[in-house]
Amino acid sequence: MCKNTCCFFGHRKINETEELKSKLIEIIERLIVDENIDTFLFGSKSRFNSLCLELVTEIKEKYSHIKRVYVRAEYPYISEHYKNYLMENYEDTYYPEKILNSGRAAYVERNYEMIDKSHYCVVYYEAPNAPTTRKSGAKIALDYAIKKCKNIISVL
Repeated sequence: MCKNTCCFFGHRKINETEELKSKLIEIIERLIVDENIDTFLFGSKSRFNSLCLELVTEIKEKYSHIKRVYVRAEYPYISEHYKNYLMENYEDTYYPEKILNSGRAAYVERNYEMIDKSHYCVVYYEAPNAPTTRKSGAKIALDYAIKKCKNIISVL
């Protein structure tokens, strides 16, 4: 899945501006047109992820071949009803087997999965806005993507 795949990760709370949206649209379209990216991986629990999903969904009207995939960190087994609900916004969903029994680390492990499966990572990480009471999930993911030598596109 790696060569033509891109994932998104970033802070739960973001400074959502028209400038950020425009920049993301430009990045996403460039990835599709110039880098032949056709699969976009999404997590959950972050406004950055939600915004990227909204923008990729809009762009999908122009580039109908692209796929949106929801990588679940919860619910290893889902009902047909829930799967149908997810398919309203995604072309596919899966739960990485390796995160079974991860407990509280499930979201970190899910992000690692998305990074491992991606050639590009679009990142919203801002050190001054990172949480101070716990380690930032966005920072953990960014450090991992750097370690794995991924192509990182920072939107900040």
